[in-house]
Amino acid sequence: MDTTIVKEHKISPTLTLLALAVSAFAIGSTEFISVGVMPLIIKTFHVSLATAGLTVSVYAASVMIGAPVFTSLTSRIPRKALLLSIMITFIIGNLITAIALIFPILLAGRVVAAFAHGLFMSVATVIAASVVYPMKRASAIATMFTGLTVATVTGVPLGTFIGQHASWRISFVVIAVIGLIGLISNAILVPKELPMPAKIQRGSLMRMIKAPVVLLSLIVTADGYGASFPVYSYMTTIIADQGWSDSASVIILIAYGLAVAVGNTVGGRVANAKPLKVLMMMFAAMIPMMLLMLVGLQAQIFGLILILIMGLLAFMNVPGLQLFTMQAAEKYTPNDVQMASAFNIAAFNLGIMIGSYVGGIVADGAGLYLTPIAGSVMAAIALGLTWLLSRLHTA
Repeated sequence: MDTTIVKEHKISPTLTLLALAVSAFAIGSTEFISVGVMPLIIKTFHVSLATAGLTVSVYAASVMIGAPVFTSLTSRIPRKALLLSIMITFIIGNLITAIALIFPILLAGRVVAAFAHGLFMSVATVIAASVVYPMKRASAIATMFTGLTVATVTGVPLGTFIGQHASWRISFVVIAVIGLIGLISNAILVPKELPMPAKIQRGSLMRMIKAPVVLLSLIVTADGYGASFPVYSYMTTIIADQGWSDSASVIILIAYGLAVAVGNTVGGRVANAKPLKVLMMMFAAMIPMMLLMLVGLQAQIFGLILILIMGLLAFMNVPGLQLFTMQAAEKYTPNDVQMASAFNIAAFNLGIMIGSYVGGIVADGAGLYLTPIAGSVMAAIALGLTWLLSRLHTA
C-alpha cells in the first residue's frame, strides 16, 4: 500500500491523519471523562462511589467485548463507510449519556460510545497505515494516536472544568460536538477507496488460547495495565478529599496527563529491544510506589507527588505490552495478528474494568485511601506473570 490511494483523491496523508487524530481525541476524552466528573454524577443520581465507578468499568467492559466482536462482524464493510458509522454511533452514545435522567440510561449511553471506541481503534489504525508508504506506517499510527495522548493531557481536565462550571452533561455534549467535527473531517479528508484488511479466519480465538505465550501476554496486558486504575478511577475524589480546590484539581489533572504523556513516550523508547525485561522493571517500580501511597496519599503535597509518579508509571507499560503481544502473535499465531490486536485492545479495557471495580469495592468497604492495596497486588501479579512469560518465550 502506498500514497497513490491519497494522491488519486488529492488529499494529503497529513490531513487524513489529522482527521483521524481529531476523532481519537474525542474518543480518548470520553473514556476517562467520567473520572473527572464522578463527584458530580454521584451528586446528581445519589449513588455510591462504587456504583459511580461503573461509568468507568462498564465502559471498559463494553470496549473489551466490542473490539474483537465488531472487528470480526464488520471486516467486509468498506473502511470509510465503517469509520463514518463508528463516529455517528459515538456521537449518539455521548448524547444519550448527556440527557440521561436515570443512572441506568447514563450507563447505556456509555455502552453505545464504548462499542464505537473499540472498533475505531482497530479501523483507524489500518486506515492510518494505508495512506502512507510502508516505511512510514509506524509514524502514521503514532500520529493518529496523538489524539489519545492529547486527550489525556487536555481533554479530561477540560471536561472536568466544564463540568465544574456548567454541568457534567455539558461536558458530554462538548465531546459529542468534537465527535461531530471528527465525523465531518473524516468525511472530507479520508479517501474512499481504501484497501480492505485480510479476511479474518475462523477459530482465531481458540488458536490464541492454545498458544500459551499469546494467551499469557493478553493476561499480562489486562492485569499490568489495570494496576493503576484502583486509584486512578477515584483520583478526582481523592484530590478533592486532600483539600485541593476545583481550579487546582483541573491543574493537577493536566499535570497528571503530562506525566502520562512523558511516561508513554519513554516507555515506547525503552521497550523496543527487550519489552519483557523492561515491563518487569516497570511493574517492579509500581509496587513500592503503591505501598507508599498507603501512608502518603492523605498528605496534600506528598500525596500529589505520588499521584504524579503514578501518572509516569501508569501508561509507561502500554508500548511494551502492545509490542510484545504483536510479536507473540506474529511468531505463534501468524494468521491471527489482526484479531490479536483487537483482543489486546480488549485486554487493556479488561484491566480498566477490573481495576476500577476492585478499587470501588475497596473504597466502599475499607476506605478511599486503601485503594492502592489493590493496585500493588495487581502489579505484583503482573510482575510474576511477565517473568513466567519471559521463561516460556525463550524456552
